[in-house]
Amino acid sequence: MTSSVDFWKLLAGVAIFLLGIRWMEESLQQLAGRQFKLFLRKQTASRVKAIGGGALVTAVLQSSSVTALMVLAFVGAGIITMQNALAVLLGANLGTTVTGWIVAGAGFNVNIEQVALPVAGLAGLGYALFNRAGKWYNWCRFFLGFSFLFIGLGYIRNGMEGLVTVFDPGQYAGAPLLVFFLAGFVITTLIQSSSATMAITLSALYTGAIQFNDAAGIILGSELGTTIKLFIAGINGTAAKKRVALGNFLFNMVTVGLVLLFLAPLSRFVQDVLGIRNSLLALVFFQSLVNLLTIALFSPFLGKIGRFLENRFAENKEESHFIHKVSPFVPSAALVAMEKESVYFFHTVLDYAWHCHDWNNPFQQEMELPASFTERTVPEKYEYIKLLHGELHGFYTRLQKHITEPEEMEKAERLISSVRNLMYAAKSMKDAVPDMVQLENSANDIKYEFYRKSRELMDSFCRELYGVEKAAAASRFAELARLYQQVTTGYTQSLKDLYRETTAGSVNETEITTLLNFNREIFTAYKSFLFGVKDLLFDKEQAKYFDELPGFIR
Repeated sequence: MTSSVDFWKLLAGVAIFLLGIRWMEESLQQLAGRQFKLFLRKQTASRVKAIGGGALVTAVLQSSSVTALMVLAFVGAGIITMQNALAVLLGANLGTTVTGWIVAGAGFNVNIEQVALPVAGLAGLGYALFNRAGKWYNWCRFFLGFSFLFIGLGYIRNGMEGLVTVFDPGQYAGAPLLVFFLAGFVITTLIQSSSATMAITLSALYTGAIQFNDAAGIILGSELGTTIKLFIAGINGTAAKKRVALGNFLFNMVTVGLVLLFLAPLSRFVQDVLGIRNSLLALVFFQSLVNLLTIALFSPFLGKIGRFLENRFAENKEESHFIHKVSPFVPSAALVAMEKESVYFFHTVLDYAWHCHDWNNPFQQEMELPASFTERTVPEKYEYIKLLHGELHGFYTRLQKHITEPEEMEKAERLISSVRNLMYAAKSMKDAVPDMVQLENSANDIKYEFYRKSRELMDSFCRELYGVEKAAAASRFAELARLYQQVTTGYTQSLKDLYRETTAGSVNETEITTLLNFNREIFTAYKSFLFGVKDLLFDKEQAKYFDELPGFIR
């Protein structure tokens, strides 16, 4: 029973420690998120500045993962070069050791409760009382997180002390170093915090559960484990993001491999030659030394490493399926490709509409949408649609310079008008999502029922719209005209229903504003869909009929 209780105390300590790190990260990002990003951008002018900038930002944010994710975003946007991104990551790995120095220097030498509990109490009150949008709220969250580092450390230490009374540390004395290395790798991979792994290891070392070399093995495992989060973040990203993740992994893997080979002499160097007798400080110094060695080993060769990584992973710069395969210099062939791409674009926006409303696309296989699109989240699908829209627009701009026939120009203009209206539909649905979530989770039956009805209508609308495309050419016009009239009538009726509920007192002024905004965005999406499809399917004369119909969004 004692060992069970101590294990849960240890687990609770890890959870509190991680929560403290999370609050510190989030509060600092809110307080100075833009400043940190601008600072990193400015620090990439030279290799030395990039390393220093990565170390400083990570030391302040207390998370190399946050810095690494910023770097991924910069690389993906083409803001910084591969070489400078790798330099920032080298610095970030060093900056994350600051937490270890704080824990080793103060966490085991002072009465944790005397320091942490008053800070947690005062900061917790502020966290509960201050407005979430204000700076004081975020400062309170920061200090609450900072105090939680030490409170969590106290639980970790106490849990370790209890476990030592039950288990004989000597039974691990003969265990291979690889066991401790794998333990550090697995723990860090699971909890994604090398700082938490360091806190656990320091506590085990402090209580005598493990020896220095065993602790060093765990830390080396954590150095490799902390690279996994970057791999996960970059796996579905651009080739540039994958290259940065691979570079970070190679840095740590090579250094960790070398240090494992020479661990015994390095341990003697830290403890005997440098004379660091305090095993806790010696372990933190060892971690810092490993990251300094990484910088020394790789910083002179960042240019070559960057060029090596540039040849890894094929870069697919096109989101399109058809237009990147043809040249705009041949308008007849280019228009065929643009028409196919516009149909594909229509299908992606339809799929997005279903997904926004938590429906599965019933025609996903029939549309032949790739898994690279269908498996994305709702926000990721919107970003994909934006990129594809931009590519289609750029193709149209290049194409129109080479068109000489009026009929071809008219078709190109209709197709780009279709794509533009479908993009409007996607944007309207994106803007409606926050209100949709609010309505879905509302305790007000009127609001929830409005959400449920809108969800059913969207599914029905998308099915009918797809049916128009698949219908015989002779019946398409009548079907789309009927659907247009249906949507027009539906918008008018929805307004009447909403105002009736307002008059009856079922919803207040704030609630009716949410409902009206949501209703407008959804019906704007319907209208944009209809105009996108009429330009996609009909010639100039047939499309003109819909242009002359009175608008219904007021």
